[in-house]
Amino acid sequence: MTDTTQTEIAAEPRLVVETGLDRRVADIIEPTIEQIGYRLVRVRLSAQNGATLQIMCERPDGTMTVEDCEQVSMAVSPVLDVEDPIDKAYHLEVSSPGIDRPMVRKSDFSRWLGHLLKCETSILVDGRKRFRGKIVATDENGFTLERDQPAAGDEPTVVIPFAALAEGRLILTDELIRDALAADKKAKAAQAANQNDEDGDDEE
Repeated sequence: MTDTTQTEIAAEPRLVVETGLDRRVADIIEPTIEQIGYRLVRVRLSAQNGATLQIMCERPDGTMTVEDCEQVSMAVSPVLDVEDPIDKAYHLEVSSPGIDRPMVRKSDFSRWLGHLLKCETSILVDGRKRFRGKIVATDENGFTLERDQPAAGDEPTVVIPFAALAEGRLILTDELIRDALAADKKAKAAQAANQNDEDGDDEE
């Protein structure tokens, strides 16, 4: 897994965005979420429990604690109350992207290089729209997948342009769990070190 600077991540737009009402909600809450130091991953209104608005977000370093979820929830609730985009009662649910996360930014692909992904494209790429394989390379324009189970006649790798990506998600494996837990531990250690530095500055 490679590191990306927090500034780059915070300012990085999403490749995959919502449509319809979900998009309207995302447009309303994203500035507020960014203002308090988080980044939006996905918004989805579902029929769960009558109606549930799921807001998936994370810190720039990829972590997201229960306390972080509560902070985002408290920040976006009054904004949603004022704008009132949803014309019925709903439950608000703020969560982390999870280990088998949606891939919505270019940095997600470089961050999780070497891991399995399933994705769909909006146009035909190499004769199809659905792919599954390991992320083996990424650049400014797209990413390369090493196909998991190539069919007869398929090339072993395929290059998918970011512009064609409609949806992507990591596939849960033992290696992914191990790397995700290690990355989380490293990020939390860095947060603790930064907090100690700030506390030391305050005491001087």
